[in-house]
Amino acid sequence: MQPDRFIAAFDRALRATASAMPLNAAAALPPPAQDKALTPEQKAHAAALMRVNHVGEVCAQALYHGQALAASTPALRAHMERAAAEEGLHLDWTATRIAELGGRTSLLNPIWYAGAFALGALAGRAGDAVSLGFVAETERQVESHLESHLAGQGAGLPAADARSREIVAKMRDDEARHRNDAVAAGGVALPLPARLAMKAMAKVMTTLAYRV
Repeated sequence: MQPDRFIAAFDRALRATASAMPLNAAAALPPPAQDKALTPEQKAHAAALMRVNHVGEVCAQALYHGQALAASTPALRAHMERAAAEEGLHLDWTATRIAELGGRTSLLNPIWYAGAFALGALAGRAGDAVSLGFVAETERQVESHLESHLAGQGAGLPAADARSREIVAKMRDDEARHRNDAVAAGGVALPLPARLAMKAMAKVMTTLAYRV
């Protein structure tokens, strides 16, 4: 690996995991309205769900960075770097909203990043079609997860938390676009065991991130 690429990768990892504050000030959301309609319990629950979503974006950064680093072609590397930059906005939005709700980001972010980076690097080494297919499946599962947070019942975001719901809805739409872009670029469907393994790992991550 070229030294400049290693330094850039290390810098991106630090930026994605070291702070709960927005990485891109220009992408910060407008000043928050007072969340007077939310009870303390609702705020705590919303903050925990947004922490889960923030962890998802930390992992997205790591996956794309790992895939970009291991990409076999300049075109694939450019695709991954562009997607990572767009996902960086989601990292900012979720970090901002967590702070507004009085919460904190996950204490395990460095671990989440390292694991996702390794998966991304392995996918990148498997060839363009598999790497893009990995992106498509990841985004499909994230899209489904975000949709569950917007459901009007169960353990989703409180109906009164319009600001968090607006953020999650925009993220969901972006993930769908990234999924479609990966498929259009040549991504192939992953085997069922791989998809199930990804879903199981995501379940472990979301369960832990809600609490830690």
